[in-house]
Amino acid sequence: MDEDQGPSQIVPQYAPKKTMSSRLNGIKKTFFTKQGVLGDYDYAFLLRPNLPFMRKSQQASPFFGLNDKMPVVLALVLGLQHALAMLAGIITPPILMSGSSGVNLPADLQQYLVSTALIVSGVLSMIQITRFHLYKTPYYLGTGLISVVGISFSIIPVAQGAFAQMYANGYCPTDADGNKLPCPDAYGALLGTAALCALIEVLIAFIPPRIMLKIFPPIVTGPTVMLIGIHLIETAFEDWAGGSGPCAGATHTAFFDACPNIDAPHALPWGSPEYLGLGFSVFLTIILCERFGAPIMKSTSVIIGLLVGCIIAAATGYFDRSGIDSAPVASFIWVHTFKFSVYGPLVLPVLAVFIICACEAIGDITATCDVSRLEVEGSTYESRIQGGVLADGCNGILAALMTITPMSTFAQNNGVIALTRCANRTAGYCCCMFLIIMGIFAKFAAALVAIPAPVLGGMTTFLFCAVAVSGIAIITRGVPFNRRSRFILTAGLSIGYGATLVPNYFGNVFSYSGDNKSLQGFLDAIVLVMETGFTVTAFICMILNFLLEEEIEETDEKLIAPGEPATTKNVLHTARSFESTRVASQEKTK
Repeated sequence: MDEDQGPSQIVPQYAPKKTMSSRLNGIKKTFFTKQGVLGDYDYAFLLRPNLPFMRKSQQASPFFGLNDKMPVVLALVLGLQHALAMLAGIITPPILMSGSSGVNLPADLQQYLVSTALIVSGVLSMIQITRFHLYKTPYYLGTGLISVVGISFSIIPVAQGAFAQMYANGYCPTDADGNKLPCPDAYGALLGTAALCALIEVLIAFIPPRIMLKIFPPIVTGPTVMLIGIHLIETAFEDWAGGSGPCAGATHTAFFDACPNIDAPHALPWGSPEYLGLGFSVFLTIILCERFGAPIMKSTSVIIGLLVGCIIAAATGYFDRSGIDSAPVASFIWVHTFKFSVYGPLVLPVLAVFIICACEAIGDITATCDVSRLEVEGSTYESRIQGGVLADGCNGILAALMTITPMSTFAQNNGVIALTRCANRTAGYCCCMFLIIMGIFAKFAAALVAIPAPVLGGMTTFLFCAVAVSGIAIITRGVPFNRRSRFILTAGLSIGYGATLVPNYFGNVFSYSGDNKSLQGFLDAIVLVMETGFTVTAFICMILNFLLEEEIEETDEKLIAPGEPATTKNVLHTARSFESTRVASQEKTK
């Protein structure tokens, strides 16, 4: 029996068709009895801090499976916990891409994008959680797990590179002093290109996962994800010091002598100790929550850190509440729209983004199956992978039509599942409900947009470092460190790191200045690809992984039988070394 249809059973389970009376009875028990509303869950477990002198509970909390019945209050509490765990990851991309490090949109459009990002994440997460069977096919749409989705961080470096190019080539306007003006058409071009390129992830969904992982193995996806995080840290750290806009540059007009500008409340020069202290208050709070916080605090530590930073910033006069006061009470999708177009130079990098999203989805869905106590092999597992990747691709198209950049499956909620021992889809639907409610109330989005850059920087620096560490984890788990893999990683990261640290190194390679717009667009595409470090690394690692043959190192040949696969040599070597050490220690104790 598939887990979507009911609890897994060793023997078949035949249930009679439910009548209207039995359905009403079920609703009554769920909402009007103590067991249905509260149950017997240990709610104190979620709120019990991890202090040295406090006695820890010796009793494990119950595990709620995919379709188990759970109390209403618990579903709401855990759904809110999932929503808060996602919140920072959802709001960060639209704030960065619509702000001074992106297309410089006015405050009302920034607020709209943050609101819409929350609503779209809630709506599209329901598709992943529900899992639809495609009529008369063996395929599915969605995973049927708590696979929540949010805006992919992978699109941020590509978008920022493309926007910088658009301002440089005149696609976006600048004033007489060279300062960037709002450019909604650039954002519309990103959306149009993303809607088209998302089709590649839809096609990838119909490739068997085993084949796809051979084409994009960990030695390709690991360094790619790592470089995405490393690239993003630059913008986050600039925000921590005061802002990533013109005030952070070595040359700027007098208007930007202070960050974000001289008219802002409590404006100070970039890099002022007050700004660094604000960001550090967020960073320190996250660490304290991890060490001493209750389970619900650990999974929402980033948001708690952001809240503490906001309280300190408001108390010391760094908040500008004019945007909050002028914001409407409610918002929804399509309150504002953008002119769709396809920007040629963006096509190749955005295709790479969707390929990366597909590879990330496989890893995230596998981890979700694992923490949800479901099988991670077999036909049901593979159908979940296929349905999840297909939903990711379709969500990329739908998100663009809803004015939001590409979406991807979020990994951080797997930690919430493991911590709370709840893999129940009811909690997932409650999470979606809370995200939609947060998005509809536009004042909430306006407050998020008004967060001072140093506070936001303290949070995003931690978030983006987590992305880089995820890439390192992919490498360490899936790549044997032999001579071949070290060579591939070295070659791929050489140019990838260089392009990340010196992003304009390829800007003067082409000197064409004619009227042929097609040729100019093609050359711009090459420049954008070469200046996007993670794209270069992905291509180099993929090509070398195909070209370089597997080899057995001399020291390992003695450990492997002639007919044994070379891929097992590291495991065998480690196991035998451990065994010899264990035997030696036993001899010594005798």
